[in-house]
Amino acid sequence: MTKRTSAKYKLDRRMGENIWGRPKSPVNRREYGPGQHGQRRKGKLSDFGIQLRAKQKLKGYYGDLTEKQFRRIFAEAERVRGDTGEILIGLLERRLDAVVYRAKFVPTVFAARQFVNHGHVMVNGKRVNIPSYRVKEGDVIEVREKSKQMAMVLEASQLAERDVPDYIDVDHSKMTASFVRTPALADVPYPVMMEPHLVIEFYAQN
Repeated sequence: MTKRTSAKYKLDRRMGENIWGRPKSPVNRREYGPGQHGQRRKGKLSDFGIQLRAKQKLKGYYGDLTEKQFRRIFAEAERVRGDTGEILIGLLERRLDAVVYRAKFVPTVFAARQFVNHGHVMVNGKRVNIPSYRVKEGDVIEVREKSKQMAMVLEASQLAERDVPDYIDVDHSKMTASFVRTPALADVPYPVMMEPHLVIEFYAQN
């Protein structure tokens, strides 16, 4: 399980954006960064700074992936013919923890990683406990029978702060979801603007 080295809301503060669109985010009240010098750090960013921020934001959104994990996914996206940015988003959205989060089986992407890790999720009838497991179109993701009545699961499905995107077909009465198709960037309901083209520029130069 990837160690989360910083509190999730610190990520929001560092980016100056509510990257998950959560009502409790401190950015809703304070847009400056964390720490005693946070208010002074609002200088103009260099091109490198803009690219780095875009990478950190995208990496952070999916549960603050490690640099090694994120770099590996990016390298895979680069090898596939087509728009690298779009392919990168598609690969990230096909992660099992991302699908569990999108299906509203859990309230946060961090909870999704832990939920999968603890063996609460099945894919096509088989238990899968690897958050980075890559789902395919047509795969059926299901919350295990004994986990369906967990308070976190029941509360998450009622959350009004986000909707299930149309590339995932969900039945909350059965706690099952079908991965319909790999989304394009425009299909993904990010609460803030994600800029994968800047991520490509970052890796091209560093």
